Amino acid sequence: MKPTIYDVAKEANVSIATVSKVINNTGRIGEKTKNRVLDIMKELEYQPSSLAVALTGKKTFTIGVLVPDIANPFFAEVARALENNARKSGYALILCSTDYQLERENDYLELLIKKQVDGLIIATEPKDLKQFKNLNNRKIPFVMFSFDHLALESNVVTTDDIRGGYLAGRYLWEKGHRNIAVITETQRASGHLRLEGFKQSFVDEGMDFSNTLVIQAKSKIEEAKEAAHQILKMEKLPTAVFATTDLIAAVFINEARKAKVSVPHDLSVIGFDNTIHAEMVEPGLTTIAQPITDLARYAIHQLMESIEKPDMPAHRMMLAPTLIERESVRDLNKKNSLT
Repeated sequence: MKPTIYDVAKEANVSIATVSKVINNTGRIGEKTKNRVLDIMKELEYQPSSLAVALTGKKTFTIGVLVPDIANPFFAEVARALENNARKSGYALILCSTDYQLERENDYLELLIKKQVDGLIIATEPKDLKQFKNLNNRKIPFVMFSFDHLALESNVVTTDDIRGGYLAGRYLWEKGHRNIAVITETQRASGHLRLEGFKQSFVDEGMDFSNTLVIQAKSKIEEAKEAAHQILKMEKLPTAVFATTDLIAAVFINEARKAKVSVPHDLSVIGFDNTIHAEMVEPGLTTIAQPITDLARYAIHQLMESIEKPDMPAHRMMLAPTLIERESVRDLNKKNSLT
């Protein structure tokens, strides 16, 4: 059986109240008594429950993090960056992956509330606004990460997805591409905004975007494969594909290789995120980089401020993406160019 506060009090020959004061660092207790209690706690490997600590009004020094899919390299890298920044502030993360399922999202939110986390970082787009408004009503600080929703009063840290999509479109236009397919998930705000920015870059050049092929796919391997097959089976291939995540782009390049379609000679590919996939895939993926390190740092900073100052007004922070050029896009303006 796990040791209890009663076991500690008995071994140290003090009252339960004295042990509680040592745990919470309250009241006046002599150093000798305090050290004896701490030694017994260590000897018995006693850990006070986070709930018990929370009931005293003390912090639990835990942060709940909700992501849609931890298998997606973007969210895996985000989780690591958040953890690194949280540790600097003395906090630990409880990471939950919803797999885009509403039931899981609600279950995890209830679990994290029961765990008495000091705050939340939410990277899933809300499917049930009531749950998130409940966080506001219960004065639980949270930061929305990589998305925004005007119905919620919260700190927001996100990337300018419209700008990112625009950068991708302008780059392909400058490389001479006019027949382009897009793989995205318009039901997700980031996918929709990246597509809108991409469209605008072509509209600014006087090109009609209405005939451009747009294929729906979540940033999941199987859906990305299906989208790739749909394009690769076309009688006339587009000259380029804009995938709104690196995962989709990497899957596309892999499927193209299987179909004996050369990237970038036969077909160019540009991604979004600049995750490890962009560096590992062959050829190296030209992509729109999200500033993951900065996003994580600002998210933790804003959450810490909200925890310390609950009445502080919410802030919305949008960071600029950048284009990272590698080898997956061919310049059609140069005869026989492969880069």
